Amino acid sequence: MAIHVEGIVAIVIFYLLILGVGIWAAWKNKSSGAADGGDQSERIMVGGRDIGLFVGGFTMTATWVGGGYINGTAEYVYLPDFGLAWAQAPFGYALSLVVGGLFFAKPMRSRGYVTMLDPFQQLYGKRMGGLLFIPALMGEIFWSAAILSALGATLSVIVDININMSVVISALIAIFYTLVGGLYSVAYTDVVQLFCIFVGLWISVPFALSNPAVSDITITAKEVIYQSPWLGKIEPEDRWLWADNFCLLMLGGIPWQVYFQRVLSASSATYAQVLSFIAAFGCLVMAIPSVLIGAIGASTDWNQTSYGSLAPKDKDQSDMILPIVLQHLCPSYISFFGLGAVSAAVMSSADSSILSASSMFARNIYQLAFRQSASDREIVWVMRCTIFVFGALATAMALLTGSVYGLWYLSSDLVYVIIFPQLLSVLFVKGTNTYGSVAGYIFGLLLRIGGGEPYLKLPPFIYYPGWVTQERIHHVTGDVEHFIQQRFPFKTMSMLASFLANVAFSYLTKYLFESGTFSHKYDFMDAVVTKHSKEIMDKATLVSHQDNIILSEMAPVKQVLGASLAGTFINSEVLSDDEASSPEAFHNEN
Repeated sequence: MAIHVEGIVAIVIFYLLILGVGIWAAWKNKSSGAADGGDQSERIMVGGRDIGLFVGGFTMTATWVGGGYINGTAEYVYLPDFGLAWAQAPFGYALSLVVGGLFFAKPMRSRGYVTMLDPFQQLYGKRMGGLLFIPALMGEIFWSAAILSALGATLSVIVDININMSVVISALIAIFYTLVGGLYSVAYTDVVQLFCIFVGLWISVPFALSNPAVSDITITAKEVIYQSPWLGKIEPEDRWLWADNFCLLMLGGIPWQVYFQRVLSASSATYAQVLSFIAAFGCLVMAIPSVLIGAIGASTDWNQTSYGSLAPKDKDQSDMILPIVLQHLCPSYISFFGLGAVSAAVMSSADSSILSASSMFARNIYQLAFRQSASDREIVWVMRCTIFVFGALATAMALLTGSVYGLWYLSSDLVYVIIFPQLLSVLFVKGTNTYGSVAGYIFGLLLRIGGGEPYLKLPPFIYYPGWVTQERIHHVTGDVEHFIQQRFPFKTMSMLASFLANVAFSYLTKYLFESGTFSHKYDFMDAVVTKHSKEIMDKATLVSHQDNIILSEMAPVKQVLGASLAGTFINSEVLSDDEASSPEAFHNEN
């Protein structure tokens, strides 16, 4: 087995750069936290709520621009049956940031929450918050798995090692890095991450384009040279499927803790909106080199390269097209720089998802549901332990699931179908309650799971109109896999059904209890009569009193500013927003 020494050296250099920045930021965070006081756990989760425009724009852009984004986009542009027309992630996630900034960032930040699950637990209670944690956790695990899979693919190309081994190594690095620091470390490494991706890919693109084995991509965009045109096309029978997937990316990209962690760390609600718009533009810009590399892969006569006579698609290596192009179409010194930079860059994305999942568990499950009197030190240690657990789960998913883009879609499915309609209800619909939330949860879950999932080899038990049987050929083994493809937009339909069920059952149970049709003693969820009077949380942190949380104990948000990080994170005066409201008050108006 050939080991590329130069590739290993590049990997080590860039990894040390990322780790060094992360450790430095963690040290600065610890120093500023000791000087300012305040909870270490909240500094880890939301970074003191004083993130500035420069670092904030980078870290929110890097929320989506990681290994899955750049590798997945190049993969779908390259695939003959898809092409650019089906590479929906750049526009889908950019629009999700725009929609999130317009409608969701301001109410979430102005109310001073710490995690995305806070409004659910505030209105629907801790038990419902625990149920909603499940799809939120699965979303973060799928996302982390996509990142690790992409990083493992890149490493396997550079040093020519088994991809499973490289995924495990990548996971160990990501877990270690996540333990080093909280959101401060993540934010600073995101600056380095985007710089590495931008420079590494753009340096490589001109060399790949000028390789003699590569045809003119403007010609291969519309004509068949080595494979189908890389622009791709949407067949009439696939239009609803395309629209369903696009809505999934656009709306399913909003209700993520990894996104709201940045929103809630902004210095004001208006600032959170601005950061979302900057990140939307950044996502589109960062996708351009990936699109070009995918087009280059589709325009290459691989028989003239060191890769071999068969194209990557014929070796079932389409998901690794980006590192393959850099490795075999660029000079060695360029490819090693590009691959090393991209590898180190995508590594820093994994810590965001793992940190987000551990933050939700430590706060919304461990602290609020089981140990409301837990000390700050205890919460920090719970976060550290869950980082190992969630990192192991993400590694398992990366090893057991195929396409990077498939992992990407899976990561948004449950979040889109279950959490997005719940977030709509809790923020914008008056009168919803726990009974409606449970009904919406069940409706959305059954309708989505009923449609099956080919990537998990989960057969459907609901056959929606327009379903067809497709086959997938594994070129290496020659195996033919048959699966059911649902062309009906059942994911969006499941999301809408979940939302309508939430509203309908909420108003129905409210009428039945308030009219006396049902006795108040049957309100076993305390959703209509008592309204969780002992579970209401403060705008920023729960205020405990003898293990109970009383509505009258609402305390103001205390903003923690790290003086030692002034100039980068602090922006306490510009774009200030004093508006604050509570969904509990919003729903009580009805």
